Amino acid sequence: MPFDVTTAPDTGVPDSPPPPSRVETGQVQRRAYAALDLGTNNCRLLIARPARGGFYVVDAFSRIVRLGEGLLETGQLSDAAQDRAVAALKACADKVRRRGVWVSRNVATEACRRASNRDAFVDRVFAETGIALDVISPEEEARLAVLGCQTLLDRRGGHALVFDIGGGSTEIILVEIGPGGRERIVSWASVPWGVVSLTETEPTHFDSIDERDAAYGRMRARVAEHLVGARDHLHPPGRPEALQLLGTSGTITTLASLHLGLAHYDRRKVDGCNVPSAALRDVGTALARMAHGERAVLPCIGNERADLIVAGCAILDAILEMFPSGEVCVADRGIREGILRTLMRRDGYRL
Repeated sequence: MPFDVTTAPDTGVPDSPPPPSRVETGQVQRRAYAALDLGTNNCRLLIARPARGGFYVVDAFSRIVRLGEGLLETGQLSDAAQDRAVAALKACADKVRRRGVWVSRNVATEACRRASNRDAFVDRVFAETGIALDVISPEEEARLAVLGCQTLLDRRGGHALVFDIGGGSTEIILVEIGPGGRERIVSWASVPWGVVSLTETEPTHFDSIDERDAAYGRMRARVAEHLVGARDHLHPPGRPEALQLLGTSGTITTLASLHLGLAHYDRRKVDGCNVPSAALRDVGTALARMAHGERAVLPCIGNERADLIVAGCAILDAILEMFPSGEVCVADRGIREGILRTLMRRDGYRL
């Protein structure tokens, strides 16, 4: 069912925060808000204060925890995966306390949605960290992703396809941009493949390029099979038109970094950049043909992500094949920014 997405100007999140803003009385520093996103692969926290026209970040945290490791086979969160996640969440809880956060929202996504032992895990997290996890639906995840990166959309009208390649699933959202630049989610689909779950369908080390090509093709086919069923309701209604494509995930920001030739990741150069679709697909194919060690030494990848990036490339390749577009806008923002906007607006800040 279509639903509106609250519009707002650019968040303007700088790498270094400016001096704190003040509330209208000029006496009290604006409150800090926190957004935590526990995904299938990453645990991420953002702490920010409202500012004129948006907010600025005062602290952040990101750690690969692979919460969904082995979930495809067992249907449960493993003890080792839970331990990694709880350790990361303890670090987040310490930051929240030290920053004097006024209010926070802590969400968990696909891994917790699928796991048969999720309730026990949520209880453990609360008991050991004090963090109350909210396991959100795919629909809510899609709404928050759009809300977090909507300022990068072209507001001249038409439709946009926003996709978020996660660890356990990929959310794809069709957004209509109407008069005044107001966005409305027309439809969305949740594809049950993300970088962790798809990686676990194939061995991660092959001796020959032919074997790597074949594995990459099988991963693309698995994703494409699910996209075919969603294609009709994710295309704009009425006369065909060129879609804006906007992608948010570690996969697409990494590919954009490689395309730009960056020696190290630089959010200021990546967030909001437009990259030709063909270039993204070429970089992805090249990565898939490399050995694990070759990928691991590349800038912005490293050993921890050298296996996962291939699955991410396969998902992106399948999306770009199904929804052709000349270029893709790359967003280094998403669910956490969407949460922060929601919390601050509820307290009356005009973002």
